[in-house]
Amino acid sequence: MGYIIAMAGKGGTGKTTLAALIIRLIKEKKLGSILAVDADPNSNLAEVLGVEPAGNIGEILDDICSNSDKVPAGMPKERFIQHQVQSAIQEEEGFDILTMGKPEGPGCYCYVNNVLRGVMIKLIKDYDYIIIDNEAGLEHLSRRTTRSADRLIVVSDASSVGLKSASRIIALAKDLKFEVKKSLLLVNRLNKNIDNQKIKETGLDYLGHLPADPQIEALSSAGSSIFKLDSNAQLFLALNLLGDKIWKRN
Repeated sequence: MGYIIAMAGKGGTGKTTLAALIIRLIKEKKLGSILAVDADPNSNLAEVLGVEPAGNIGEILDDICSNSDKVPAGMPKERFIQHQVQSAIQEEEGFDILTMGKPEGPGCYCYVNNVLRGVMIKLIKDYDYIIIDNEAGLEHLSRRTTRSADRLIVVSDASSVGLKSASRIIALAKDLKFEVKKSLLLVNRLNKNIDNQKIKETGLDYLGHLPADPQIEALSSAGSSIFKLDSNAQLFLALNLLGDKIWKRN
């Protein structure tokens, strides 16, 4: 079974950037094969990784549910869905990426989501590391991917609002019966002292904090790939120091 790192956090915390940086670090350390899963409906993980996004799972499910005749005669629908998911995986240098796309509308989604989850569980076994970039609500994670992870990393800023949001995310994970071996709080763009009591109140183990980095802001403004970030950048070095707590198997 692959080692699953699930990222979550409210919008604007830098969650997707950090997910991409973790993918870059695992790739550069040659720790194993990588599947990047963009499970945020506001899909931009591929862009941050410097990849032009192709089709996504939401479009595939829409097509299957709206056009039942798409399934070839004699082929079980489950096998067809599996084939379509496999075809949606983009093979890049050092990692593969799969984009989940938008939430579904009305239709036969209960069945296809159940099938999709089974396909994803099998797919995960083919990779050493799976990094899943999620929305704060964890909806895609619950319905379409997997209900377990080795690490759930909740990204927040140092504000009271951000830390309360982190608390709600871990509470939601428990409500969804999401099985996590270790849930970690990662505070991003820290530019002041942080209230340790508020960290404890989140119910998450404190992974550490990361600095604001002007190089990241410049890359983001230019729409450039995370792979163009200098390896001596403050954020890159700081995340690397926390790395063993994120991806080390134990």
